[in-house]
Amino acid sequence: MRNYKLFFAAAVLLATTALAADSPAREFDWLSGHWCGRSGDKFIEEFWLPAAGDIAIGVGRTVKDGKTLSHEFMRIVTRDGVTSFIAVLEGQPPTAFKLTATGRHWARFENPQHDFPQRVEIRRTETGLHAEIAGPGKDGKEEVLPVDYTRCVD
Repeated sequence: MRNYKLFFAAAVLLATTALAADSPAREFDWLSGHWCGRSGDKFIEEFWLPAAGDIAIGVGRTVKDGKTLSHEFMRIVTRDGVTSFIAVLEGQPPTAFKLTATGRHWARFENPQHDFPQRVEIRRTETGLHAEIAGPGKDGKEEVLPVDYTRCVD
């Protein structure tokens, strides 16, 4: 099932600088807190626990007109030298995306076997984060769905 909304939120998790193989969570200190974004008429938010141990953990939800449309649990882990972003969407098994590229304040995770998205990328901006999810659209051409996040005001 193609569930775009949740992957927008999942994209926030991907925000990183170079990930350390022994403890990727240390690279996510700046990610902890409450992030908010919009995709059309949908409000997307995520909350990230402060980095600790060998895992980064987040939760997200998408809301429209006061009703929660979806929620998910997310994590970034490094096992056997491979760093992966793993999203667990409501009612679905975990989906893993392998880190394929990274640089200063950006990261790309991919899973070419997944229906949509197959790529999740996040970049740090002056005002927050810019995330994109991408994969084959209905016509077979690449479809890219962007969302911008800022720190939520609690």
